[in-house]
Amino acid sequence: MRLLVTAALGLILLAAPAGAQSPPTTPVSPVVAAEGLAAMDAQIRDGKFQKITSVLIAQRGRMVHEAYFDEGGAQARRNTRSVTKTVTAMLVGAAIARGDLKGVDVPVAPFIPGPFEHPDPRKSRITVEDFLTMSSLLECDDSNSFSRGNEERMYLIEDWAKFALDLPIKGFPEWTLKPQDSPYGRSFSYCTAGVVTLGAVVQKATGQPLPAFAHDALFAPLGIEGERWQGSPTGLAMGGGGLGLRSRDLLALGRLLLDGGRWEGRQVLPPAWVKAMTTPHASVSPDRGDYGYLVWLPTYKVGEVAHKAWMMSGSGGNKVIVFPDLEAVVVVTTENFRVRNPHDVTDSLITEHVLPAIGR
Repeated sequence: MRLLVTAALGLILLAAPAGAQSPPTTPVSPVVAAEGLAAMDAQIRDGKFQKITSVLIAQRGRMVHEAYFDEGGAQARRNTRSVTKTVTAMLVGAAIARGDLKGVDVPVAPFIPGPFEHPDPRKSRITVEDFLTMSSLLECDDSNSFSRGNEERMYLIEDWAKFALDLPIKGFPEWTLKPQDSPYGRSFSYCTAGVVTLGAVVQKATGQPLPAFAHDALFAPLGIEGERWQGSPTGLAMGGGGLGLRSRDLLALGRLLLDGGRWEGRQVLPPAWVKAMTTPHASVSPDRGDYGYLVWLPTYKVGEVAHKAWMMSGSGGNKVIVFPDLEAVVVVTTENFRVRNPHDVTDSLITEHVLPAIGR
């Protein structure tokens, strides 16, 4: 049976996962509950946005909208694909905060058993930050089916972390920007294999399996439970995608970023790390904006009003979007995996309905 829960005027819904204490709430405009979002729900049910499974909105510490459009409802652990990558960035920050990892300038290679194919001294200089910013010199590009490091090729190999460091150094033809000529001095190339390798680095540095460290350092403090990891053939948890979380869990992760790493009076992540995650370190493209530490940094426009955002993003148009200027977090989960331009579908929902409702 389809479950639909919508926050109506005067109804307070908890923004925290089950088991976590509700944060102090600040009243929001009744316009949020009264206009736009009911029409959005109706259009979702009518199929305008293909297969949206949930939409959650929290603003100023209070849930203002929560709706589910699939059979799983509030308790379903949804596979939001590469949204997981931002979780891995959080775990890197937690490992650094605990002193298990010395910093983002630490070379990656010593954490991964070699030797590696295509030996090159530049591989030994690839750092944690290079993988956090999708800007290592490895020939790895998920958007290019010819790339040796394409994600689909990784799944054919048993050891996914070694797969990354076995890749050759990429070349820069004269019609492409070299790192030194690129904004922020980095050449962006979306590479899931690099993020998987970061998960292996965190696991080696902390001495804990990645799921155990994630639960201890991140999920348990946020009241997140029952998380479901996917794994590689060697048993490494997949830090690059496929983590199953409830929609409210995703909302909690977004709120953690919005609140500078703080949750229920506890500093879960250092404020400096959240700032680093949400600061531009690489340029994706002129039309897609900048990139932080496994965080997209787009700008959404409604009319002439621009809202800068921090975004966790996964295939199918799955998104957790933080709008700092509106003190808001928006979660949209989908199953639009075979839909053309699914991110545009989600972005249309955001600009046509969500932002007009909460941006007043």
